[in-house]
Amino acid sequence: MALFTGKGDDGTTKTFACDQRRSKNSAVSEALGTVDELNAFLGLVKLRAETFPENKILEKSFVQIVDEVQQNLFIVQAELAGSPSLKIVEEKVHEVENFINTAEKEMPPIKNFFVSGGTEMAATFDFARTISRRAERRVIAAHETGDPKMSQFSLAYLNRLSSLLYALARLSNFRAGISEDKPRYE
Repeated sequence: MALFTGKGDDGTTKTFACDQRRSKNSAVSEALGTVDELNAFLGLVKLRAETFPENKILEKSFVQIVDEVQQNLFIVQAELAGSPSLKIVEEKVHEVENFINTAEKEMPPIKNFFVSGGTEMAATFDFARTISRRAERRVIAAHETGDPKMSQFSLAYLNRLSSLLYALARLSNFRAGISEDKPRYE
């Protein structure tokens, strides 16, 4: 199979269950591309997490958690592309919520915004969080067009995902003994 077909040279692409081509600038194409960008960046996050195998939540390493997220993002992309059967299920949303709640119990409560950084691991999770929020906005924009109609659990999963990445960033710094640096607003 070739890496290119040339069929998209006119600025269109084709997705699941759709006989017609759509603009590469459409809301669906933009959402698919942003979820893909997030998934690719999470590959880098996963590599960084491999250097800290002791970091776990609920007996799962950060590497395993990120890998599961990546797999779930493929389901989100399939749904975006029009798959009639692939959708995030409620249990996946609950699993993310359990990771977040467990991480939060280990750390002091959030009282302020904080400046990203601290450890490299925390900074990569924070950057992934910002891409995740953008991906969520793009998926919502595509959903609002009515084509595709995303499931409630896929939308909830994307909403929880940025919270999970935020919790992992905070937890990475907390476990490394790095205190959160709040903005000075000077």
